[in-house]
Parts: sequence; structure tokens; C-alpha cells
Amino acid sequence: MSLAPIIAANRFGLGARPGELADIGGDPQGWLIKQVAGARPAPAEMNGLPSSAVAFETFADALRQRFVPKEAAGSEKSGEVAKRREEARKQIAGIYREQVAARYRLAMRTQEPFRERLVHFWTNHFAVSADKAQVVGLAATLEYEAIRPNLSGRFVDLLLAVESHPAMILYLDNQASIGPSSTLARRAKGRVERKLDINENLAREILELHTLGVNGGYTQTDVTTFAQALTGWSVGNKRGKESQPAGKFHFREAAHEPGAKTILGKRYAQDGIEQSRAVLKDLANHPATATHVATKLARHFIADEPPAAVVERLAKVFRDTEGDLPSLHRALVESPQAWQTTVAKFKTPHDFVVSTFRMLSFVPEQPQQILSPFQLLGQRPYSPGSPAGWPDTASQWDGPDALLKRIEWASAIGNRMGSKAQPLALGQQALGAALAERTKTAIARAESGAQGLALLLASPEFQRR
Repeated sequence: MSLAPIIAANRFGLGARPGELADIGGDPQGWLIKQVAGARPAPAEMNGLPSSAVAFETFADALRQRFVPKEAAGSEKSGEVAKRREEARKQIAGIYREQVAARYRLAMRTQEPFRERLVHFWTNHFAVSADKAQVVGLAATLEYEAIRPNLSGRFVDLLLAVESHPAMILYLDNQASIGPSSTLARRAKGRVERKLDINENLAREILELHTLGVNGGYTQTDVTTFAQALTGWSVGNKRGKESQPAGKFHFREAAHEPGAKTILGKRYAQDGIEQSRAVLKDLANHPATATHVATKLARHFIADEPPAAVVERLAKVFRDTEGDLPSLHRALVESPQAWQTTVAKFKTPHDFVVSTFRMLSFVPEQPQQILSPFQLLGQRPYSPGSPAGWPDTASQWDGPDALLKRIEWASAIGNRMGSKAQPLALGQQALGAALAERTKTAIARAESGAQGLALLLASPEFQRR
């Protein structure tokens, strides 16, 4: 068998399921390109998941349960309040687990694994974290409300959808950003103790992580001025006097810093929300954004040190098509450097777990069973350690402790499923000609199916994609 189908399934996809290498056949590039052509309806696994508005209100209800009213303190009512508080906490945690379960049920079953990997890539590019209490139930909604629906459009549409999503605004505290000369600040002058001012988090991460990149040519003045332009980008809530869609994007005109802004040498005279939207549109089409996005795609799909020729090729496609994502994804598939070796990238825990379950055609039944291995291996879903997202290079994932945990989990899977599995056949179906002879020999000599499966999962070939 040619190595190309193996690369298609394991590097561009999420790991080969039984029969997938045969399905790919002699046209691996065509198999991949079909997956990114055209829009798709929401996957069935996403049906019934709460919207960002519902998740937001659930958190708001839980927040209201945090405090025991004075009249209830020391009485039987205090116990009732504590009970409601615990129920609310469990409800939020339950929402998160169901969202995680839906994401990985789809990843483990999908027949369009390249498309699904791209969803995960862009979610990590625009990272938010469920480690922040306000975002526990919202992090996943960014993926299925802003990322999935825009995967077949232009980068600018994806950018606008993500930056105005409640998860991003709350994660980076833009709802608390108030223009110092805004109507709201003037009204509050002398009436509130703390100074109302801008918050630069969202502006900084858009420039540094989402568009231009850290070396994209912007200055601290650009960050501050852009943050002023973004004042007013907030989330509606039931407490506001204005008509606000609770838990959805809401532009608070009264919080917006008035006046023209100059960012990256261009003057923006627009009023209100159109000012920041105009900035975002220009950032989306900036040459530095093309290079930054191209570099991240090449690093994720090809090598930790992305080939310069691929980066330039992808950046040119981005510029020439005004950020058309299907064209960009197709150019990635058509890059010769992506097909030169089968094991160029070390799997993250995410890749390791998903590819294991895909190879085994197994999907755990309970949400917590799906969540547990990611927690064990150090990549809790929707919980990167910073707005930069999860790291994408081997040096961040191949430390001794991390490898030991992988071996322990591989042994646990072997003990659970090895008696029903045929490890050598599984390895050949998943890795084809990429399965080394030494690994085949080790599996064949294993004392049991459990040991053979563990050896397969821990093998260098399976640990890379």
C-alpha cells in the first residue's frame, strides 16, 4: 500500500478507523478536498446542546445562588440555598461534560475527519478556556456557534463571528471595558469608587494571536487604541435597562469611547460598532495575518519547524483569495511537503486518545468516560492554559512524566479491550505500511492481547502522525 492514504488518514485526519485506508484508495488528496468543499449542516451530535444564551443564563442563575440572604443566615433556609447552589454547580458541570462528549463522539465516528480536525485547529487558534468560571458552559459554544458555521467561508467572517461571541468577550473581560470619555464613564464620575477604564485583553489577543502575530508590526499604542475601539462589545444580561438579548452579543453604545481612532497608521472615523468592525476587516486581510495563519497551519499539519516554502504558498493563497478558507485548506493538502513522511508530528493527548478510539471503533458511553483520558493525559478539553491555545510541538508533550502517563493509559486500554482485539490486525488497518517490522514482531510475541494492544498504542509509529 502507498504511504499517501496513511498520511491522509493519520496526519490530515484523526487516525484511521477500520476500513478507512481502503476507502481512501488511490486518491487521498481528493478524499481530503471533498471534506472541505461546501458548507455542512450542524452534525447530529450537536443537536440538543445548549446555546451560549442558555449556558450564560445557567451560570448567572448559579451566581445568584452564591449568597445566602441575611434573613436566611443561620436558619433552615440557608440549607435550602446551599442545596440550590450545589444543584446549579452540577448543572453547569453537566453542560460542560455533555458538550465534551458530543465533540468527541463526533470525532470518533466522523467520516470527514479532516474537516473535524480543522474545526479543532481553528478552535485552538481562537482559544478560550473553561478554566474560567464564566466560560465553563460557553467554551464549547464558541466552536459550534462561531467556528463550524464559518469553516466554508472567509477568514474575515470567521474572525467577526468569534470576536463577537460571548465566550470570547467574557474570557478576555471585554464586557468590563469602558471608554474613559464614554457616556457611561461620564455618568459614573463621582458616583463610583473605582475608575472606569478600558481593558486591553481582547485587543491584544486579536492582534498578537488571532491576526497579525507577535511580530506583525503593531505597537503598544495600536493595542491601546484598538481596545478603545472595542469598548462597548459586551454580552447582554437581564439586569440592563436597555433591551438586551441575555447571553448574546450586545453592543453597549454608552460604554464606547467616542472619536476617530488611528490603528496601524490608518484613521477610522466610523461611529460605534462599525469602527471596530472596520478594524477587524482590515486585520483579517493584512499580509501579516496571512503569514501568521499560514505558519500555524503548516506547523500543525506538516512539521514543528514549518517549511518556509509551504508557509509562503499558503500565505499567497490567503492573500490572493482574501482569506477563503476552503482554498487555503486545499492548498495545504496540495503541498508536496505534507506527503514526504508518515510520522512527522508527535501526537498531542487529544490526537492520541481520538486516534485510539477510532482505531478500536469504540466510543465510551458516559460523558465522564470520554472526558477522563484527556484529563489524565493533561489536555482537558476546552481548557488551554492561556489564550495562545494548546502548544503544537513535540517538546511540549514528550516529557518523561507525560510519556509515562501515556504508557499507563495504553496498558489500561489493553487490559480493558485486549481480550477482544487482534492488535496486529488493528495496527495494520490503522497504520498500513507505516507499521514498523520491529513493532509487528513485538506485538506478535506479546503474551496476551492486552499486552499486544498496549505495545501497539505505545509504539513510536502510533505516537506520531
